[in-house]
Amino acid sequence: MKILVTGAAGFIGSHLAERLIKEGYEVKGVDSFLDYYPRRIKEHNLKGLAGEKGFEFIEGDILGLELDKLLDGVEAVFHQAAIAGVRSSWGVRFDEYVRNNISGTQLLLEAFKDRRRLKKFVYASSSSVYGDSDELPIKETSPLKPVSPYGVTKLSGEQLAYLYYKGYGVPVVSLRYFTVYGPRQRPDMAFHKFLKAVLTGGGIEVYGTGEQTRDFTFIGDAVDANLAAFSKGIDGEAYNVGGGSRIKLIECIRIIEEISGKKANLEFGDPQRGDARHTYADVSKAEKDFGYSPRVGIREGLTEHYDWLKDNLELYR
Repeated sequence: MKILVTGAAGFIGSHLAERLIKEGYEVKGVDSFLDYYPRRIKEHNLKGLAGEKGFEFIEGDILGLELDKLLDGVEAVFHQAAIAGVRSSWGVRFDEYVRNNISGTQLLLEAFKDRRRLKKFVYASSSSVYGDSDELPIKETSPLKPVSPYGVTKLSGEQLAYLYYKGYGVPVVSLRYFTVYGPRQRPDMAFHKFLKAVLTGGGIEVYGTGEQTRDFTFIGDAVDANLAAFSKGIDGEAYNVGGGSRIKLIECIRIIEEISGKKANLEFGDPQRGDARHTYADVSKAEKDFGYSPRVGIREGLTEHYDWLKDNLELYR
């Protein structure tokens, strides 16, 4: 079976493409190398796929590629491509988020509406669609009230996916990721910044008091969720993908200190607009429908993340 992975040079997309190759699938990866972070990092993400039999890479923008050619023979899609980042989605850059996260998703769904051989369209959504939920743990039935433009675009992508499921029978499943971390995490994300700061002696900027809580999901668990949803996810449904635990940000920093044997240099700043104060995923729906159960705890995951970044630190200098 030939599978398309969009955003294949990104953090989650590259891990997912590697796993699919190991599972024996043919993978066509596409990425436009958006300048959200340096190209060399994305090229490094693809190193494990270089020369792999069954992997084909296309550089290009979904909105500019010849889709008939790109989708020829494709029987499943993992749509990971998006412009990320809560804080940078405000203001003048919002049109980029609309273009990449909404228009790109719609165009891809439109291209698949009459392709009956499509087995599954897995859409990468985000816990940002919930915003500051008063319900903890957050269920899929919790109110969808994003508090950032990024969250609005991810929710719009979800709604488009459902629209094409209802209107044309496109077999879509949406996965709402809760803060994915691990080797190759984007350099703008908190754990990457914290680990890099400890390794280099820099300061760790904490927005607010550090008492905010998150449900952190290890990359291996996120990949497992994708493959399980591909096999058994119910068409038209959205699922939470979390790490199975809720922890304060300041406690994560203490764990990083213990792993590294180094004291963190903390710098506290103002809370950031668009950041949810608390996230905690109820994953019982994913567990019931396709057997998802996170396996990697926060200490184990942070240790693996730390060791990987220590070995690849030059890439991020």
